[in-house]
Amino acid sequence: MSGLGSALTIDDLKTQARRRVPRMFFDYADSGSWTQSTYLANEVEFAAIKFRQKVAVNMENRSLATTMLGQPVSMPIAIAPAAIGGLQIADGEILAARAAEKFGVPFTLSTMSICSIEDVAEAVARPFWFQVYTLRDKSFMERLIDRAKAAKCSALVLTMDLQILGQRHADIRNNMKAPPKITPGFVAELMSKPGWAIGMLGAKRKTFANLVGHATNVSDLSSLSTWIAEQFDPRVTWDEVRWVKKRFGGPVIVKGILDVDDAHSAVAAGADAVIVSNHGGRQLDGAPSSIRVLPEIVDAVGHKTEVLMDGGIRSGQDVLKAIALGAKGTFIGRPMLYGLGAGGEAGVTRALYILRKEADITMALLGERDVLNIGPHNIYSNDLQRRQGH
Repeated sequence: MSGLGSALTIDDLKTQARRRVPRMFFDYADSGSWTQSTYLANEVEFAAIKFRQKVAVNMENRSLATTMLGQPVSMPIAIAPAAIGGLQIADGEILAARAAEKFGVPFTLSTMSICSIEDVAEAVARPFWFQVYTLRDKSFMERLIDRAKAAKCSALVLTMDLQILGQRHADIRNNMKAPPKITPGFVAELMSKPGWAIGMLGAKRKTFANLVGHATNVSDLSSLSTWIAEQFDPRVTWDEVRWVKKRFGGPVIVKGILDVDDAHSAVAAGADAVIVSNHGGRQLDGAPSSIRVLPEIVDAVGHKTEVLMDGGIRSGQDVLKAIALGAKGTFIGRPMLYGLGAGGEAGVTRALYILRKEADITMALLGERDVLNIGPHNIYSNDLQRRQGH
């Protein structure tokens, strides 16, 4: 797609996506809750971590290859579960899954995707990961997990930080719905974004395909909205992890860990990995950035389970900083969504290419040839040293 080759950074893709995607869907992807302080901190606090440059070392034959959850990956990056990717561009989740598969990194499909589990399974040859929430309707969850098993999903990502929905002002102001309510204002916006509108006319799906026709009494937008409002369960305990793991029978990754005690509880409940995450700053505004608490979680449970992280990754340098602080791998949500909005599958491929190139060049300048050797010795940060007692 024209223009993608000129994108040198994730921010460049973000700018292109903003021009092409209707405002309510772009804002949904790009905004946080309340004042957005945590959303902003996720990015800003990466900048406080400084690299140690090394020279006069052999930089040939570098490798970013590693594993995540025992799966070989071309670099320590996975696509995070992100809702309504299929409204950033037609069939968005299918396009992102294809890009991830070709690039050799894991793709995670959200329960709140527009394309269904089955749609994505038909489009790719390799198993992908599937994300589930803790919902009240356990019979629906059973069917959803069984569908993921039938689609040969190789892991479940259980999101534990959405028992109640954080207030996102942009979504309220934009009257965000999927599919959108057709108003004169929305029609006027579509006229300024004809490429998006034309693509949507031929889209495979236009609403939450994992839910409509599968959840009890959910057959249209009105009944879907009512069902969703009733489903997030404030009563959830760590027994949910045990229940999901038993039902699925495969690896379960627990997402939403910011607290050491929670990390221990997740491991005790059988988590095969944990994701240090504040939901992209979309839940508890005022919570710490993911990168700030990552070392504490690694120190607490990194010897017992795989510690992954998401939140604020906008460059390959951010990926290496997370690895240096102990993460086994990272997740990208917004960079993937920006890529989708900018150019579909080619846009996601461009996002992954940008991250890989930045990580590769940075690793060379650190004097390292293998991402498996990246560690605390590669960074300098006064804040990090204080927290480690140096």
